[in-house]
Amino acid sequence: MADSKEKLFSDFPSVSTGQWMEKVTADLKGADYEKKLVWKTNEGFKVKPFYRMEDLEGLNTTDALPGEFPYLRGTKKNNNWLVRQEICAKCPKEANAKALDILMKGVDSLSFHIRTEELNAGFVATLLEGIEAPAVELNFTTCQSLVIDLAELLVAYFREKEYDVKELQGSINFDPYHKMLLTGKEKGDIVQTAKTLIEITQALPFYRVLNVNAITLNNAGAYISQELGYALAWGNEYLSALTELGVPAALVAKNIKFNFGISSNYFLEIAKFRAARLLWANIVASYNPECLRDCENQGPDGDCRCAAKMKIHAETSSFNLTLFDAYVNLLRTQTEAMSGALAGVDSLTVTPFDKVYQTPDEFSERLARNQQLLLKEESHFDKVVDPAAGSYYIENLTVSIANQAWEIFLGVEDAGGFYVCLRNGSVQKAINETGKARHDAVARRREILLGTNQYPNFTETSAGKKPADGCCGCGCGETGETDVDTLNMSRAASEFEALRLQTEASGKRPKAFMLTIGNLAMRQARAQFSCNFLACAGYEVIDHLGFETVEAGVEAAMAAGADIVVLCSSDEEYAEYAIPALKAVDGRAMFIVAGAPANMDELKAAGIENFINVRSNVLETLKQYNAQLLK
Repeated sequence: MADSKEKLFSDFPSVSTGQWMEKVTADLKGADYEKKLVWKTNEGFKVKPFYRMEDLEGLNTTDALPGEFPYLRGTKKNNNWLVRQEICAKCPKEANAKALDILMKGVDSLSFHIRTEELNAGFVATLLEGIEAPAVELNFTTCQSLVIDLAELLVAYFREKEYDVKELQGSINFDPYHKMLLTGKEKGDIVQTAKTLIEITQALPFYRVLNVNAITLNNAGAYISQELGYALAWGNEYLSALTELGVPAALVAKNIKFNFGISSNYFLEIAKFRAARLLWANIVASYNPECLRDCENQGPDGDCRCAAKMKIHAETSSFNLTLFDAYVNLLRTQTEAMSGALAGVDSLTVTPFDKVYQTPDEFSERLARNQQLLLKEESHFDKVVDPAAGSYYIENLTVSIANQAWEIFLGVEDAGGFYVCLRNGSVQKAINETGKARHDAVARRREILLGTNQYPNFTETSAGKKPADGCCGCGCGETGETDVDTLNMSRAASEFEALRLQTEASGKRPKAFMLTIGNLAMRQARAQFSCNFLACAGYEVIDHLGFETVEAGVEAAMAAGADIVVLCSSDEEYAEYAIPALKAVDGRAMFIVAGAPANMDELKAAGIENFINVRSNVLETLKQYNAQLLK
């Protein structure tokens, strides 16, 4: 067999797209192809149910190579990424001890969040004691008003240590636009501060000091194309403003770092990062950045192609994290980390699963680190560059997302640029509207959060957990009136969690009894649906195999101390069972019919007020029930 030259697939004839469509049409049995199988994404473009090689025709994405302009397939020829962990540096000695510990456990990128009032040379020296700076990427965040002081302290510290500055990599998180989005405050001369920062850190050629924290847009619920489109405009704001002051375009571009979020939309996220590098490379190239050193990576006109490389840090989303059934967060962050890794990000932070309700502890941080290490050491994700290349599906997604993001970018530029749009609130309005739409989708179960709005753990309680702000704090404090509108940063699960915590706090846990009767398949399906529906509010649910009569079911419910009786049967049988069941309950409990029967109006006229079905707004319905049951 080893010497066989037989072509295994030679006996299989090729199948044309037309033949595939004929088969699909036949299987649909008259159903509309567009409505049944074509998916319209939140981003506004359509995704077909299948793609073929002909769908790559006209796409230039397949001509790209890893490490080569326009960097669609990555800015380097390998897929190694840095494993980052965040450290809240309130006490420099404690933060240093933690850093030294986790550096021995697989971390090679540290992100220190420094308190304002403690920022001085002694603090920096204690914080970095024993850390070999050339061997690890060091990233720093402090109050925006003190970033220049921080830059000067770091340059002085590294000089004192006599490090080879070409071996030092990291960033200082200066991003006033991010601060405006979160706090509504604008402080100081943004452009002049940015220019001064660049001048100070020229002694650190591989440090980036101008940040685009698009992770905030992601955590506010932005769609993928919005996050990317606004991020590009955000980065271009730095380029445009600083080049007008005479700072070389190449120098500005090499100081910009993009910090993206990663949502759970697996394939679209892979495509997002590919599209991001492509678009940013072309934006930078439009400035004709002059090469500032003798380098072979130049364009045909001598422009600096290194400047066009997008430096990407990615972080798993907080928008979809949940307080209840919190270990499911590990599943969410794992698939998100996979998207980032496969897409070729430069560094990655996996958000600890317990961040929602507490400061992450040693256990959750260890799991978060190991999620990345498993991708490297067990799954070998770092061994292949851009494995998505050539995929008919992902190549088309890349182009579609690029087109949508580019439209957003051009719209911002036409409106005067990112800063102008922040000042007039158009960016915040667009993102907040999207966030509201996504919250509504969660309320209606059009967007599923496992364990929260679908399939909740029936016996779980909060055990004292409550939503945490998750903020280390820079010590500056932000109070008073705002200069601009801010983003709504509430998580997708927040309203369901508030509802469930309200139930717990009331001291009364309503009991919902499933009165199952009639058609076996329908009563079981509707009982399961109703149990999941009502348990989302923290109610105790009691299922049953079935009853011979509604009267027997109601008496069993009353004996169980039920606060709610849910009639579960088929639509046809509700004409027989619903009104007698209502009379048997006789006001002793809330009565609900599971479904949307054709005779609903007739049943309502008879006094039945409550119906739950797949078209119900789960959140609003449960809020109404809480208002009645928790009095």
